[in-house]
Amino acid sequence: MYYIYILRLNNGDIYKGSTSDLRERLVYHQRGKVASTRNKQPQLIHYEVYLLQSDAERRERFLKTTEGKRLLRQQIRDVLQKVDQ
Repeated sequence: MYYIYILRLNNGDIYKGSTSDLRERLVYHQRGKVASTRNKQPQLIHYEVYLLQSDAERRERFLKTTEGKRLLRQQIRDVLQKVDQ
């Protein structure tokens, strides 16, 4: 299984990534071993599961485009609003 995951950072940013081991990857983020999320208290707010790595990588690339960011924010807007409160 391959995962696309979305983290909400304490500075309001959203981090998008992919991995084959979601639990291990989240531990890396929480322990500050990922430079882009270090000291930003990452919180998992969304993930998707794919059977093929190629599908997960394609989805991650799309989510990092302007259109992908817009659609993702629409998809998880209620979660984003709740976290902001």
